[in-house]
Amino acid sequence: LRFDEKVRVVVFKSEVKGVFCAGADLKERAKMDDAEVEHFVKRLRSLMDEIASLPVPTIAAIDGYALGGGLELALACDLRVAASSAKMGLIETTRGLLPGAGGTQRLPRCVGMGLAKELIFTGRQIDGQEAFSMGLVNHTVPQNGDGDAAYQRALALAKEILPQAPFAVRMGKLAINRGMEVDIASGMAIEGMCYAQNIPTRDRQEGMAAFREKRPPQFIGK
Repeated sequence: LRFDEKVRVVVFKSEVKGVFCAGADLKERAKMDDAEVEHFVKRLRSLMDEIASLPVPTIAAIDGYALGGGLELALACDLRVAASSAKMGLIETTRGLLPGAGGTQRLPRCVGMGLAKELIFTGRQIDGQEAFSMGLVNHTVPQNGDGDAAYQRALALAKEILPQAPFAVRMGKLAINRGMEVDIASGMAIEGMCYAQNIPTRDRQEGMAAFREKRPPQFIGK
């Protein structure tokens, strides 16, 4: 996906009705020794980092339970859409654990430190509407009879992104992600570098031409 230039947006969904991702298999985890657990969690954290660093926009379609590592997977995505009936939570403290695949870092960056601490300290589960109200998800939708309402909304959101200039979208994602980790002056410099890479693109010229000619632009990702 990272190197396929035809990919414009990646949507993460589950094939299991009622469950986005239920997190670690604790029965499997119980059979591991301490070293194996540490190795497993390091690999999981690395996977989430790989998802977060995909160059194209990513959308999590949360149609059911997203618990523990499942919510950490959704947090590694750029955008999140949830059914109102979905259940989400970093529930690790209820099992004697703490989030280990990015949850302690990505949740506060998403909803703020106070709410993140409350959710992690209590291990509370929240539904899609509560998640929307605190900014954890971008959209919440009533569940449908097929159980894929969030996925359908995620597809609609992806289709809003698809017509836009692919390279500009990628540079926008990079500028936001890198800029959020530094002071604003450094962030402005990062934005400037990303913008400079976009200036010589054919898509930028096409966008300007389409505006002048009052027609929809035809972007090619170059």
